[in-house]
Amino acid sequence: MTVRHPLFARLYPRVSDYEDAHGALEHRRELLARTGGRVLEIGAGHGANFRHYPPTVRQVIAIEPEPRLRLLAERAAAHAPVSVQVRAGRAEHLPLPDNSVDAVVASQVLCSVRDVPRSLAEAARVLRPGGRLHFYEHIRSPRPGFARMQRALDLLWPLQGAGCHLARDTERAIADAGFVIDRARHFDFLIDGRTGPSSPRVIGAATIT
Repeated sequence: MTVRHPLFARLYPRVSDYEDAHGALEHRRELLARTGGRVLEIGAGHGANFRHYPPTVRQVIAIEPEPRLRLLAERAAAHAPVSVQVRAGRAEHLPLPDNSVDAVVASQVLCSVRDVPRSLAEAARVLRPGGRLHFYEHIRSPRPGFARMQRALDLLWPLQGAGCHLARDTERAIADAGFVIDRARHFDFLIDGRTGPSSPRVIGAATIT
């Protein structure tokens, strides 16, 4: 269940903090605002979401396969406003029983999982009937020229981004996994007015039937 990306694990918290300082903090709050009950967060990274969970959340179980990031997540969990339990594991093999959580949170992780359909099938498995998947992801652009650029960069981008892909059609994958998308807000995340390869983003929620 361990996935080692030592260089990425050192750099990612800095990149994440930089994005947060330029607007991503509000995206995290929007993502988590309607979560409640027992929540599973897949690919929790260094725990940047933990302090933004609302009081409606009873417990967060945070899954992170990278050892250095998991250690940082454990430290962040100690200061979270809700109960957070950090565990080793991968999205493709979630260490939870069926129908055991009220919500699953995927925050900039579906771009990098090895097997998207299996990861989403696992999310559906652990959710209780009527449970919701809350997602915040960078996605393939709807603009053909931009999408072509993303596909070209995907030849090398995953090598320096711990498996991150720019051109995945995440919403279609969520729907194909049996979720009904309730809401989705699409936007370009600009930093100082500039567009980057991962600027096209979506924040939304989907219900498992």
